[in-house]
Amino acid sequence: MSLESAVTYLLAIFLFAITPGPGVFALIATGMNAGFRRCLPMAAGMILSDVLYLLLATFGLATIAEHWGEVFGVIRILGALYLFYLGWKLWKAPVQSAEVASPGQSGGNLAGVAQGFLISASNPKVILFYIAFLPTFVDLERLGGSALALLVVLTVAGLMAGLCLIAASAARARRALRSPRAQRRLNRGAGSLMIGAGALLIAKS
Repeated sequence: MSLESAVTYLLAIFLFAITPGPGVFALIATGMNAGFRRCLPMAAGMILSDVLYLLLATFGLATIAEHWGEVFGVIRILGALYLFYLGWKLWKAPVQSAEVASPGQSGGNLAGVAQGFLISASNPKVILFYIAFLPTFVDLERLGGSALALLVVLTVAGLMAGLCLIAASAARARRALRSPRAQRRLNRGAGSLMIGAGALLIAKS
């Protein structure tokens, strides 16, 4: 991979990370409800899922998706139901314990990683991205170990930059609204984003 291709790929991954979708909406909801730090485990889980799909793409993800389409469909439905559940929790969260009810905080950092992984892994957009987009940068059939390692590093860097930008923006909005009424609106707004993210997953084929 040339320097120009590497920079272009890094920029494309960054833009992909900030493109609205279930994962972005879930991250915004967590940042609005619990702050920037609680977004980090979720972002790590999302990145882990993307790296997994990147590695699978080098071993024929298109073939896997074709023969295991029903399995991916079940994962997508489970991910959507999980987002509905998180959205409902945020809607019902009392103002005085809003942070305790945060989807990114419940269960600790490991749970946040698992949540982010499930949300990203169940998103067909992620699968299609690596099937259709990645081959435009590298020849997957001739991809060596060093080139694959570079792709992983670029993917992690681009995704982390984009997801952290989203999380920081959502957390900044949270800090600006401190009154009980504003917190209640934040909870319900974040819950609506979670439910909307689940609806997007249901709607995707």
